[in-house]
Amino acid sequence: MSDFDDLSVHHLDRPGGRIAYRVTGAGPLVVAVPGMGELASSFRHTVPALRDAGYRVAVMDLRGHGRSDTTFDAYDDAAAGSDALALIHHLGGPAVIVGNSLGAGAAVWAAAEDVSAVAGLALIGPFVRNAPTNPVMTAAFRLAMLRPWARAAWLAYLPSLYPGVKPADFDEHRRRIGANLREPGRTAAFVATTHTDHEVAERRLPQVIAPTLVVMGTDDPDFADPAGEAEWIAEQLDADVTLVDGAGHYPQVQHPDVVNDALTTFLNKVNADA
Repeated sequence: MSDFDDLSVHHLDRPGGRIAYRVTGAGPLVVAVPGMGELASSFRHTVPALRDAGYRVAVMDLRGHGRSDTTFDAYDDAAAGSDALALIHHLGGPAVIVGNSLGAGAAVWAAAEDVSAVAGLALIGPFVRNAPTNPVMTAAFRLAMLRPWARAAWLAYLPSLYPGVKPADFDEHRRRIGANLREPGRTAAFVATTHTDHEVAERRLPQVIAPTLVVMGTDDPDFADPAGEAEWIAEQLDADVTLVDGAGHYPQVQHPDVVNDALTTFLNKVNADA
């Protein structure tokens, strides 16, 4: 792992429980939101690079994930988006939100909900609608995510989201996810998160005015047409697009140099225009 592991874990009180977050650096605020079934450490190669580029970077765990509590009633895009906004207000915004997968839907919801708090959006492998997918694979995934085999099924599914070369620390990262899911209440919270309907994010797309960057792996297996989905989102949000050749659902881990360069360029532009 990177020096991400050395960051202290803090907690923010929210209705129904506490959200865990880590923060480092000084400068304009960036808040990173992971995807479903993931840990804050999915940004382990992103946080140090953005910090070193002159940003104060906070990364949160989704409800029920990582070190966040499992006591919440809601685990969807709007819930995660409200947590991101609460963290921005707590740390002193505005902020650019970097959202991966479900975290992108949360970012869109937050940007529409509180325009003044969100200076920009960087959406990585983004689910901002119920995107076209292979219906057979979707049905199989839903079946696999039923308890009691959801934890084992997710750990077995994860390698497929990293087509091509896997990061050197992939096995260790997956082990940490498995260990986290074995903690009381976490598999139930994860299963609740898998039922997220991204229509709640899609409804808010016309209300987003923040500058936006879309980052998509060209081989992301979660989308029937990754490049096409990136272009569709770009049309809705007047966004720039960075396609990461050969990457899957987590390009920020598979090709961190490419993604970090794109994020830093975007952040610098957002703050220069502020």
